[in-house]
Amino acid sequence: MDKFTTLTGIAAPMPLVNIDTDMIIPKQFLKTIQRSGLGKNLFDEMRYDTDGNEIPDFVLNQPAYRNAQILVAGDNFGCGSSREHAPWALLDFGIRCVISTSFADIFFNNCFKNGILPIVLPQEDVDKLMDDASRGANATVTVDLENQTITGPDGGEIRFEVDAFRKHCLLNGLDDIGLTLEKAAAIDSFEAQAAQARPWV
Repeated sequence: MDKFTTLTGIAAPMPLVNIDTDMIIPKQFLKTIQRSGLGKNLFDEMRYDTDGNEIPDFVLNQPAYRNAQILVAGDNFGCGSSREHAPWALLDFGIRCVISTSFADIFFNNCFKNGILPIVLPQEDVDKLMDDASRGANATVTVDLENQTITGPDGGEIRFEVDAFRKHCLLNGLDDIGLTLEKAAAIDSFEAQAAQARPWV
């Protein structure tokens, strides 16, 4: 998993509330177990018409936001089914941070496990960042995980809270497998001792 330290990128405004995981990545794209390739279908039913043509009004189809790395979203982002394909699709598109007033629990947890930082802020702070994000190509926002700050295009700073363990994992690029591998020497030692003590196992 890629480390998340400091991210400076374009923030895209998505003020819709209750954006569920089926909106993020529709069910017909869940056949794969590959984490790559899903970005082109992120928000598929909002990005494309029935003929597969881009819908110009959708925010990520607008020139200023095609390379957005941050989403400023409405309340209850990631609700619905627990599909891990949702953070996979966001990450494959290039989104590394989602900011909202609240997230569905399973989606929130899956973000951390896939290198995405979900940030919960009060409504007034989200409103400020939503306004910043509406500036298009000038909507550059910096998210500093170490110092737990978000700096807007005008230099204004907002602090955010994050669980210390999850912060450690993101800063060091540790998913569940990475955390296990940190204990590889202890695991090898245990297995060697167990094999010697119980050779019949």
